[in-house]
Amino acid sequence: MAEPELPQIYLITPPEPDFATFPDQLAPVLDAAPVACIRIASALESADADRLGRAADVIREIAHARDIPVLIETHLMLVERHGLDGVHLPDGARSVRRARKALGREAIIGAFCGASRHDGMTAGEAGADYIAFGPVGETGLGEARRAERALFEWWSEMIELPVVAEGGLSEALVRDLAPVADFFAFGPEIWSAENPAARLATFAETIRASAAG
Repeated sequence: MAEPELPQIYLITPPEPDFATFPDQLAPVLDAAPVACIRIASALESADADRLGRAADVIREIAHARDIPVLIETHLMLVERHGLDGVHLPDGARSVRRARKALGREAIIGAFCGASRHDGMTAGEAGADYIAFGPVGETGLGEARRAERALFEWWSEMIELPVVAEGGLSEALVRDLAPVADFFAFGPEIWSAENPAARLATFAETIRASAAG
């Protein structure tokens, strides 16, 4: 009997990292566990393009040396300019068609759809390569409706498009969602730790252990 396919790790950068130190922090994190994709977080839609571009160049160099694709939140114009692999859209299906037209068929386009099955399906029909649902746990960031396990379970049974679980992940949630998620997106869950590389390695081990039941 074939072993179940394990969910992969999707890494989200801090929104405002200190680029004097972040490259030295990122490299060991990427070496601590297999990472399938990196998303460059942007704290503000109006974030300074030059600063974001410099951040993108640093992250791209480190990630591409390890054959890890790099996406950026929202900023379509930075993808081709800085040799990135695609864009993550935080507004569900609204911008997917525009992004696909601007970036072409080869770019990776993801859409965050909160806890809405309908938005996820609409984004998929518009051409998204993956759908992210969340938060799945407690984030302390307002009153966002949680994306419950039932949503991931339905999606994994009915829809072929890969699904990402993000927001407030814990080891218990990772164990619970591993059978019904394709990716886990870790951001603050690891960067808030004293040793982010060790924290990511712990999550990776939790994912592996979930396959053994």
